[in-house]
Amino acid sequence: MEKTKIGNIFKSNIRQYAMIIALIVIIVFFQILTKGVLLYPQNVANLIMQNGYVIILAIGMLLCILTGGNIDLSVGSVVAFTGAIAGSLIIGMKMDVWLGVLITIIAGFAIGAWQGFWIAYVRVPAFIATLAGMLMFRGLTNAILKGLTLAPFPDNYLRLTGGFTGDIFNFPGINLNITAIATGVIAIILYIIFAIRGRLNKRKYKFEVISFPLFLLQILLISGVILLFFYWLSRYKGMPTVLLLIGFLILAYTFITQNTVLGRYIYAKGGNEMAARLSGIDPQKVMFFVYMNMGVLATITGIVFSARLNAASPVAGNMFELDAIGACFIGGASASGGVGTIIGAVIGALVMGVLNNGMSIMGVGTEWQSVIKGLVLLVAVAFDVFSKSRSRT
Repeated sequence: MEKTKIGNIFKSNIRQYAMIIALIVIIVFFQILTKGVLLYPQNVANLIMQNGYVIILAIGMLLCILTGGNIDLSVGSVVAFTGAIAGSLIIGMKMDVWLGVLITIIAGFAIGAWQGFWIAYVRVPAFIATLAGMLMFRGLTNAILKGLTLAPFPDNYLRLTGGFTGDIFNFPGINLNITAIATGVIAIILYIIFAIRGRLNKRKYKFEVISFPLFLLQILLISGVILLFFYWLSRYKGMPTVLLLIGFLILAYTFITQNTVLGRYIYAKGGNEMAARLSGIDPQKVMFFVYMNMGVLATITGIVFSARLNAASPVAGNMFELDAIGACFIGGASASGGVGTIIGAVIGALVMGVLNNGMSIMGVGTEWQSVIKGLVLLVAVAFDVFSKSRSRT
């Protein structure tokens, strides 16, 4: 009986479990091929800093996909456009950094509301509306920057997301960043609280849960991985500043999607729009929120990426939308909507990040990197289609 229950739970989460296993296999594979270089502490920190933009965009893109397989093709152009706004205000006009960032984020709300209006209320298909946005915002970026790159940003701007947090403890004689380790312990505590709360909620509503020994093993394994990750960071310069932002977004959006009415509305809209309407859900409001939210997260990504480049560039954000979409589908989101998790999207982004980093270390050309990433995406979506066809038969 217990084996049957565990099998059912595994089947219902097969995409997420499969991608966790795939991520571990990919890490071990490149760790061997690169003779240990992949997991150098400095390289682990660089992995987070280089791929932070994919994770942030993937979080927003997942909500779009959940509404019914919709995507946003404009996010790369919005990243460039909002980076150009920040550069024009802070570098060009010498505006205060915090005021410039605030105005840029307000612009992100306006961009998201603009796209959400056309998609939700005018009923322009999301693919077409965001394709138009991709062209418009790339053109506006070039108009603002006049085809030139603005640089450099002031140090206060770079420290927002482009540096490291440092060590507030700074114990003499210890060559580890204790702040990073303490943050890891806090992350483990939060994970355990969320895991126990989720298990209790499932039992309350009569959902299947794994046995307590397996649940305890799961907590121990994941807690060990979290602690090892932060220990590795502590051996270099500590935590990249962008990691704090990513951690906050993961917690916030996991809570929204799993514990709020809005989250249930998003899943319901993507699962069966007609049933959602009959249940009193307004799909237009859901779509408007999702695309306005995507505009804001793309703007945050624009700030993060421009700080990493230390420049506002007219070619920033090129192909970012494909990285974000790929991360969501690789991480378990369904192409038809209604299925997917924030953690799954993050795992998908990490898979792509490790592939990029590992292949770069090995000297694989960018053309072959694109081929391999395309094949991984194709296999992930084909797996989703295959598993759905099996479940119907």
